Amino acid sequence: MAEFKRIPISEIVIPERLRAVEEEHALAIAQSIVEHGLINPVTVRATPNAKGGKYTLVAGAHRIRAVEINDDVEIDAMIVEGDKAEAQLVEITENLFRNDLSVMDRAIFVQTYRDVWEKAHGKIGAGRPGNRANLAQLFADETEAGSFSKHVADRMGLSKRAVEYLNKIAQNLHPDVRSAVRGTPIADNQSALLKIAKMEPQKQRQTAVAFRTEPDLKKALALVEPAPPLSKKQAEQATLLSRLVTAWEDASEETRTQFLEHIGLGEGGDALMAQIRSEARDE
Repeated sequence: MAEFKRIPISEIVIPERLRAVEEEHALAIAQSIVEHGLINPVTVRATPNAKGGKYTLVAGAHRIRAVEINDDVEIDAMIVEGDKAEAQLVEITENLFRNDLSVMDRAIFVQTYRDVWEKAHGKIGAGRPGNRANLAQLFADETEAGSFSKHVADRMGLSKRAVEYLNKIAQNLHPDVRSAVRGTPIADNQSALLKIAKMEPQKQRQTAVAFRTEPDLKKALALVEPAPPLSKKQAEQATLLSRLVTAWEDASEETRTQFLEHIGLGEGGDALMAQIRSEARDE
């Protein structure tokens, strides 16, 4: 049973969220509220004994922040019944299939969606017929409609493999990395997240520190995993390349022309040497 009511924001306790509030997103919602009003009320549950308020937020942290930005002190709310686990499931269900979730946030929601349900109702799997009635309300029973990954894939319009990748990210990405990349392009870069998730926990923590000083993914990873030393042959060739570039820079136009004719390039040589100089700088 649910009750619709307008309540003071000061009476709402906001617990730690699976998805952190992003100020830019809240600002966009605030502008929408000014133009169109609050279309979807927040969801709360009555918790009269909670410290700091009469209600605990279930879903709608961005909407609350948006209302605060607009200097409103009250918000439309749907008050529902349920315990903490059920409240988490509502939060996850509301957010899981949103298009604006980053890859990282979606991965966290997918994993938590299952974890919370299993904690409340028992592990999903064959041989647990007592769970099937409730399970059907959340996602298809694995024994009758394939795996959990397939169910989520069908709901989200993704492949089963894509959902499995999300699970790998959720299970293996270190919390420090999540915090460091949240709100950056890396949080929506699945291949980068998978690469980091394969690293040892200590390496991941070092990567998180590197991200805070070097936002470029390639450079940050290089700080943690430097390129292996050159072999003797590679070092010799690098030296020769450096000498070749230096000789080109010191040569006169006539000498350069003679060299290009010697190797059969003619007028196209300048572009080639520009490339060589660039590669030499990258060594």
